[in-house]
Amino acid sequence: MRAARIENIVTSPASWNELSYGNSYRRALEQQLEPWWPKLFGLHLLKLGNLSVEIDTCKCQITHHVNASESGSNLQVYADSLNLPFLDKSFDACLLAGTLAYSEDPHRILREVDRVLIDDGWLIVSGFNPFSLVGAGKMIPVIRKKHPYTSRMFTRMRMVDWFSLLNYEVLHHASFQNMPWNGLCGGFLSLHIPVFGCQTLIVARKRTIPLTLNPLLVFKKQFSVRSGAVGATKNMHNGD
Repeated sequence: MRAARIENIVTSPASWNELSYGNSYRRALEQQLEPWWPKLFGLHLLKLGNLSVEIDTCKCQITHHVNASESGSNLQVYADSLNLPFLDKSFDACLLAGTLAYSEDPHRILREVDRVLIDDGWLIVSGFNPFSLVGAGKMIPVIRKKHPYTSRMFTRMRMVDWFSLLNYEVLHHASFQNMPWNGLCGGFLSLHIPVFGCQTLIVARKRTIPLTLNPLLVFKKQFSVRSGAVGATKNMHNGD
């Protein structure tokens, strides 16, 4: 397995329009996110990266949306995703649409996002599936230098492992949109063979209580000795 951190900087697109079938990808992702927006509550939503900024979040219950990226248009904050200029626990939710796919250090981005998210905050991440037509495009010399084939593609289960290490509860993870040119997630292939979908989506929540119990602590609770217990050899010294 390749390391998540690389030395070469991956050039991020300024818009979905720079991706082949970019608008189809954006519409399919918005369709997947639509049922989740009413479940998010709070004051501040961080949309990190140019692709995140263009996602329609008007149905989100969070009132204030902050668009942040290193460069681009329609931004409120110019920010380096590896060093976010925000206070700890200042956002209720964060959207990373393709942000990890165009980063040289996705682990560091997740740690920075974890820092600025409140306890029980929401983290939504999307990317491209290596086991799909988009992944196959990386092997074709003619198109592999174009977006989104130049992006980094991580398997869904690998990203789920990253979330678990940060103590996030993964509420939903799926692949969708089997055909890049189809902006709708319906159809026979999408319904029956979703594992080969071009895009992946993970929805998780930040938890403060460890999700995995420490077995040693459980053992101690089951076999704890009461403070008033009398030793078995106490009466032996008295000649009894």
